[in-house]
Amino acid sequence: MAHLTVGVEYGIHCLLWMASAEDKPLSTRELAALQGISHSFLAKIFPKLERAGIVRASEGVRGGYVLAREPGRINFLQIVDAIEGRKPLFDCQDIRGRCALFGGEPPSWAMHGVCAIHAVMLQAEKAMRDTLTARTLADVGQTVMSKAPADFSTEVQAWLGDRTRNHGRKPHTYEREVPS
Repeated sequence: MAHLTVGVEYGIHCLLWMASAEDKPLSTRELAALQGISHSFLAKIFPKLERAGIVRASEGVRGGYVLAREPGRINFLQIVDAIEGRKPLFDCQDIRGRCALFGGEPPSWAMHGVCAIHAVMLQAEKAMRDTLTARTLADVGQTVMSKAPADFSTEVQAWLGDRTRNHGRKPHTYEREVPS
């Protein structure tokens, strides 16, 4: 978890769209087009999500992916770890033992216990993991939909349906309200 890449952000956005799709399989092509990104980029993320048991493949002509669990049972840490792998926030190099004043062999007091810097980083990582564990797709989906106009979810589903029916030809666009 040293650095969360854009793959995590796009992966979470895709999973939120899938949560609103009500078990209708969505292809990585549809999800990529919806977000204006490369299909090949998403095609690398979804096998990781599938291995983690977050999505499952749906085969057939109208195949794609569906959520493997209810959105309330998928937390952000599971998603991050699936996409990025479980990496430490900080990789302590024990620099404390390399001080030139030690003459090559650090005294025991310098090396005793956990490095104070590493301890802070471990505490920060725990707080971050706890926060990511506490938030689910369902939580964030509710927040997103509370901000969007009431018909937005319907428009997204229509857009995806048009794209699927027209095999990739340009679907209609959402008519956004323009403030006057």
